[in-house]
Amino acid sequence: MPRISHRIGSIAESATLKVDGKAKALQAAGKPVISYAAGEPDFPTPQHIVEAAVLAARDPKNHRYTPAVGLPELREAIAHKTKIDSGTEVTAAQVVVTNGGKQAVYQAFATLLDPEDEVLMPTPFWTTYPEAIHLAGGVPVEVFAGADQNYLVTVDQLEAARTSRTKVLLFVSPSNPTGAVYSREEVEAIGRWAYEHGLWIITDEIYQNLTYDGLKAYSITEVVPELADRTIMVNGVAKSYAMTGWRLGWMVGPLDAMKAAANLQSHLSSNVSNISQRAAIAALTGPQDEVLAMRDAFNRRRLIAVDELNKIPGWVAPTPQGAFYVYSDVTGLLGKQWGGKTINTSLELCDYMLDAAEVALVPGEAFGPSGYVRLSYALGDAQLVEGIQRLQKLFS
Repeated sequence: MPRISHRIGSIAESATLKVDGKAKALQAAGKPVISYAAGEPDFPTPQHIVEAAVLAARDPKNHRYTPAVGLPELREAIAHKTKIDSGTEVTAAQVVVTNGGKQAVYQAFATLLDPEDEVLMPTPFWTTYPEAIHLAGGVPVEVFAGADQNYLVTVDQLEAARTSRTKVLLFVSPSNPTGAVYSREEVEAIGRWAYEHGLWIITDEIYQNLTYDGLKAYSITEVVPELADRTIMVNGVAKSYAMTGWRLGWMVGPLDAMKAAANLQSHLSSNVSNISQRAAIAALTGPQDEVLAMRDAFNRRRLIAVDELNKIPGWVAPTPQGAFYVYSDVTGLLGKQWGGKTINTSLELCDYMLDAAEVALVPGEAFGPSGYVRLSYALGDAQLVEGIQRLQKLFS
């Protein structure tokens, strides 16, 4: 008998964390590596949030177990945010607070999927989605849209991939890794199609407050309200509030689905850290000026990154409309001699960039087909420019 279960043994390590870990190890060894791998803001968590956590840590009531689904005050705050930002009226009873967005993603799939149920997964995808689907017993079905489509899938593509086993559509806008944002018309077309075919929707809205150029990230339940009874929304404080390390996410959905997810969580992890929950209450109900300032900084970096990357011959960097990533088509650099050998994949290209220029990016293989690379511009302006200038010299 195998020592490790097939189910767990088949899980791939997170590619983004792997690249970031390698970059940090090189930095710790004294190498001047600039890493664009991690998907986390470089800003500190706003001070009023930290202060709320300090006060919470001193209060003995937070030293005890609390409801597995989350503190009542936080669930109310999340319901209010869902109404304001997602345009969807929900009650606190429809909210389950989780240990970060990743737990919410896994629990959403585990709640809905039986063995061999299929999930339509627009590609490029966040590296965790297919692993979470596999863990839940489901089958991810990739639906690819490249740079020529601004990384946005169409109803025709989704319909071509739908089978009698299709149960769930994964919908992500803004997208990780591409930064693509669907228009209201595109959201409505996809939502109406999903409703017509009786599909469930799992929509990851973790980047909904990070959009640019006056765009809004429309929730599918806001545009097609009929889908509210068949939609699970995943969100959290990590990205907008620079709280990646606090591990605080949530899921919102129909009462029966949330009851099932709550039952799973009651055995899986019980309640999320009360200190993080109190901090999240402060984040959602407190001043938002620092959040807006961070978004302005991301916007500035976004424009700089796209402008500088497109100066590299053969490098195509579409302008992202959300999140804090540039997803570039680098097929123009492949099949050529670099560093004395022919490089044919984006994985090989990223290895070459790390070795020759000490710049870390995540290869497209982590998110779907080869030929692409993801750059996070959630780092300081000076490092952002210096790293890209290294690449300009490397490929000049």
